[in-house]
This record gives sequence, structure tokens and C-alpha cells, in this order.
Amino acid sequence: MKIVVSLAAAVLFAQSAWGAVSPQEAARLGQDLTPLGGEKAASADGSIPAWTGGLRSAADAGFPNYHSPDHYPDPYASDKPLFTITAANMGEYAAKLTEGHKALFKTYPDYKMIVYPTHRSAAAPESVYEATKRNATTAKLVPDGNGFTGAIGGPPFPIPQNGLEVYWNHLTRYRGLAAALTVGQAPMTASGGYTLVKFKEEFFFPYYEPGMTEAAMHNILVYFTQEVIAPARLAGDVLLVQETLDQAKESRRAWIYNAGMRRVLRAPQVAFDNPGTAADNLRTDDQFDVYNGSPQRYNWKLVGKKEMYVPYNAYRLQDPKVKYSEILHKNHINQDLARYELHRVWVVDATLKPGMSHIYSRRTLYVDEDSWQILGVDCYDVRGQLYRVQEGHAMNYYNLPSLWTSLELTMDLSNGRYLALNLQSEEPHTYDFSIKRTPADYQPGVLERRGIR
Repeated sequence: MKIVVSLAAAVLFAQSAWGAVSPQEAARLGQDLTPLGGEKAASADGSIPAWTGGLRSAADAGFPNYHSPDHYPDPYASDKPLFTITAANMGEYAAKLTEGHKALFKTYPDYKMIVYPTHRSAAAPESVYEATKRNATTAKLVPDGNGFTGAIGGPPFPIPQNGLEVYWNHLTRYRGLAAALTVGQAPMTASGGYTLVKFKEEFFFPYYEPGMTEAAMHNILVYFTQEVIAPARLAGDVLLVQETLDQAKESRRAWIYNAGMRRVLRAPQVAFDNPGTAADNLRTDDQFDVYNGSPQRYNWKLVGKKEMYVPYNAYRLQDPKVKYSEILHKNHINQDLARYELHRVWVVDATLKPGMSHIYSRRTLYVDEDSWQILGVDCYDVRGQLYRVQEGHAMNYYNLPSLWTSLELTMDLSNGRYLALNLQSEEPHTYDFSIKRTPADYQPGVLERRGIR
């Protein structure tokens, strides 16, 4: 397997590589590198085009009259497929397929990937680009890598030197300052049935608040709440998370409002491989947002950069004309609605440290070079066998702009089941990025006032 490794990535994770590149290296940002650290140039054969700025606004996307929080019209709806990968011809494309995708072809004879022309749509606000360039020369991992200092307002490590830096870029990627959304989650049975769970979610990202300083953040990277609103038997429970920036200094803080008890309880269990909310054991807590939380249980290796077929520009999966029943099929989603493109991704291997516990002994991450969004993860069980396959079907929320997922999948190869999270197409609106929030809105006392029973 050919892996292309950049000069910056040639140094695999080592104790001597803790961040902060030289001003000369940082000067590449916006020159031969994109402002977030991707390679500006096209691939050698031109199949991946040069990055020319992405979709920087609704007007750039061709929809100047778009109004948030409406669902997003697809700027690439007229594209025709280049080819379709199936179980019969996957060998022709194996060099650019993840191990997880190869396993899906072998497990499900009807599985396919429809590949479209590549559009490097990822973009972020100019303020994020400016902050990212500053961060490049000041950001450093803390000694154990379980946090970082010296960065704010943009990914801290645009020219990564190890796998942990790539992971922190994913955790800190720009997704707006605050947002609210009602979403669906479908834990699919092997026969294709499901009971839809609905959440009301919102977040506030002080890391991206204008004028914020690292000291004023009080070590909080992001605030998050998740309220269960359906089915009735689960409705009323609310989760509150205060995610810390330096987790070596203080771990994640979490609380749950239990509607049945009418009490707010500390929830230290909301982390690592504990079961995700109402997911029927189909994902762990740290698989929300594809991957989240402390990296402390794994050793991280930056394998390099590779051209791969990944889910991208997935506007159809949030199209309000598409019903959940059209998306959710037996064993995997309706692949006619999924879109794959050839992109360069950072490949990162996370292997469980000796003495640490997790249901996944190894996780291979595929991280978009243009946005730091994780687009796929191969998850291995304690025997070292491929167990679950994750996909982050991403699109540009071009009114911000920000590349983020429109649907997340966790597919269990052992039993034919999967979890679809972040379903949006049947909801009245997509993300509302206009909400105004402060840290006071994300304190434990607020949970009791939000409880509905």
C-alpha cells in the first residue's frame, strides 16, 4: 500500500515532537498549503483538483437567497457519477479503499460506492485562517498529549507532526460559535427495523468566541447539551457536557438530568467506551461526532497522507424531500443516496496502551486534509479483528462556512446492525447557527429547569 508522507508528517509520534512549527514553516499556510494546512495543489493526475477557496458563502454555492436554518440546496446536484465500486470490481480500486470499506463489500454483496467528481468545497471564515496561522507557531501539546496550550480560534496544528496533533485538529475544527438542532438517531436491527430516537442538541464553542483568550476560557473547549424528546419512554432526560481543553489538568465534566428521578446527577461515565445515549449498544460515548474526548488511552501514530474514496458533499442525506425510510435500509444505508469522492486524507492509527481498557484495541482514522473532519474510522476488537466501520458523511454548511457531517454511521460487521446518527432530512430545519449562548446557559442548575417531567 503506497502512502504519501509529507515532510512534516515524516516524524511519527515521538516525545520530542510537541507542536509549534517555525515561522518559516507557518508561512506556507495560504501559499503552497491551504490556510488550514491541506495541500493546495491538485493530485498528480488531476483527479483531485487544486483547492481554490472552497464554498465560502451561500452565493459561492450558487444560492445567494439561502436562509438559515433551512436545509441546504445541493450545489453539485447536476454531477454525474464517474463509476460505481461493487463487490465484483472492488479489486480495481482497493488501493484507495479503507479496510472498513473493503470489509463492507465482502460482508454485504449488495453494498456499493458511487463515486462522483471531486469538489474541494471545504472552507472556513477568514478569522479562523488568521488564528490558525498564529496557532501554528505557538500551539504545543501538554507533556502527555492529553491537551494543548498556546492556541485559540482555529485548529492548533495545521502542519501536524504526529497523530495526536491531527486528532486535536479534529476536536477543535470550526463549526460555528453556537448552534441548535433537532436530529434523529436510528439503531437499526439486522432485519432493517428501528425505533427512531430524537434529540434536541445544542453547543457553544467559547474557543471560537471573538476576543476570547485562553485564560478566559477557564479550560472549557465546548459546552454541549442533548435532550431526548422521543420516544416517550425516554423523553425528558438531558445530558450536559463541559468538554475541557487540557484534559491532563481536568477531565470532561458531565451531568445528566434524570426525568424519572427529577434529579441532576454527575455523569463521569459519559466517556470512552461506555454506551452512547439510546444507541442500543451500537456506539460508544467517544464515537459521537465520529470521535470525541480524551485521547489518553491510546498511542497515536501518524501513518501519513493518502488518496482515498471517502464520503463527501453529502447534501442528499439532509435533503428535506428524502424520507428517513428512504435512507435507512437493511445492513447499511441506501447507497444510492450516498456520495463518495477521491480526497487526500491523513491516516492515523490509535492503538490501545498496555494496561488500558476499551472495546476497541485499535482505531484507524481517515481525516480530511481540507477541514480536519474525520471521514471514516476502522474499529478493531480486542482480538485485533475488524469489528465496526464508521463514516462521517460530510458537507459544507456554506453560510458559515464549515465542513461538517450531515450523517454519521457506525456499522457493526459482526451482526448486520448499524447506527445512523444526525438524521436531519425529516426535521423542519437543519442547524440554527444564530442562537446566542453564554457559559451560564450550560451549568448543572439549568438542567432542572429544562426537565419536562
